[in-house]
Amino acid sequence: MKYSNIDSKLFIENRDRYKTLLQADSIAFFNSNDEMPKNGDGNFPFRQNSDIFYLTGIDQEQSILVIFPDAPLPKYRELLFLKKTNEHIAVWEGHKYTKEEARIASGIQSIYWLEDYNSILPMLMNHVKNIYVNINENDRFASDVPYRDLRFAKELQSRYPGHAFHRSGPMMAQLRSVKHDIEIKLMQKAIDITEKAFRRVMRFVKPGVMEYEIEAEITHEFIRKRANGHAYTPIIASGKNANVLHYIENNTECKTGEVILMDFGAEYANYAADLTRCVPVSGEFSERQREVYNAVLRVMRQATKMLVPGNTIEKYHVEVGKIMEGELIGLGLLDKNEVRNQNPEMPLYKQYFMHGTSHFLGLDVHDVGNRYKPMQPGMIFTCEPGIYIPQENLGIRIENDILITTKDPIDLMAAIPVEVEEIEEAMREAAEMRAAH
Repeated sequence: MKYSNIDSKLFIENRDRYKTLLQADSIAFFNSNDEMPKNGDGNFPFRQNSDIFYLTGIDQEQSILVIFPDAPLPKYRELLFLKKTNEHIAVWEGHKYTKEEARIASGIQSIYWLEDYNSILPMLMNHVKNIYVNINENDRFASDVPYRDLRFAKELQSRYPGHAFHRSGPMMAQLRSVKHDIEIKLMQKAIDITEKAFRRVMRFVKPGVMEYEIEAEITHEFIRKRANGHAYTPIIASGKNANVLHYIENNTECKTGEVILMDFGAEYANYAADLTRCVPVSGEFSERQREVYNAVLRVMRQATKMLVPGNTIEKYHVEVGKIMEGELIGLGLLDKNEVRNQNPEMPLYKQYFMHGTSHFLGLDVHDVGNRYKPMQPGMIFTCEPGIYIPQENLGIRIENDILITTKDPIDLMAAIPVEVEEIEEAMREAAEMRAAH
């Protein structure tokens, strides 16, 4: 791992919170993600399952966490099974956790090699009634691939059909949506790295650069600052490309007069940052571009104020839509009389702002959480309104990451330039430096 060691206090407290949600006589299982095949004999880079990382801090493939609070013997109340290393693995794959390293990282004392799992499991299962399995219940998830936790759950059901099976998913969403202070610091680190990448990009952009060159500058800054890499596939969309919400080809030349929409974020210690900024290729926004940009910025600032305890995502999105309607009328994109008579189920603003304003953020960029329950202190949301005008080859989105507190929301990206004047000044200084050299 590139990132610095994390205090095991985080994972110990996370497990303790999880245990309080279990029924009596229960056992729970969590698995590492699969090592995903690519082509030939290669795999995609391994990325740990967010739930087992949240509960252990263990960032290694082929790991199993077992939580059994009512185990007759204390040593079986928390167990971690790890891949046993050997000289061959050390030569070809590098270092793996020793048992002592795993104890330090996770705070779990009972560490076993994976080869011991099948001999220990039957003894544990004879003393439980309930089995909690962990399958992917993110409401955005869809896949044809039977992933490891799913295969594991099916095997347990086949081997132990007399036990009662339960879901860890809703419990993990409840826990993970409210961030520990240590998690907030890790996310702030990801955000700080993202800020450095954006400042680098503002100095780099000029007419004629390719979108993929901008992506490369961001990647360079992420890796040199010890990020895992990108928290998600970056969007570098110049001109008309910004109207494609998930544009990731990043293969177009950036031309004078265009605006580049850049949506990217560093992943540090598996925690995500999520930033969107728009910059003018030539260093200055046109009057119309500035007008649209400032309209989006006003919506973002008003929306941020609504990210408070007690509000819900559903109510919040309705209110943000009303603010956006006013801005679109002011820009001449909507007619106020037509808005007054619109079908409330199909609001007209969605012609120009078709996505939601906020989503949970954490170990996943679209993190788990219940969007129908009230917001709570400790939750972190994105705030990302946008206006997309295909007929003008213009798309503007501005996005910051917001921490909900008992008082006012805290903008974790407040230090990142967002005002038109800040962006133009930074780009003007960079252009003057290039001209001087």
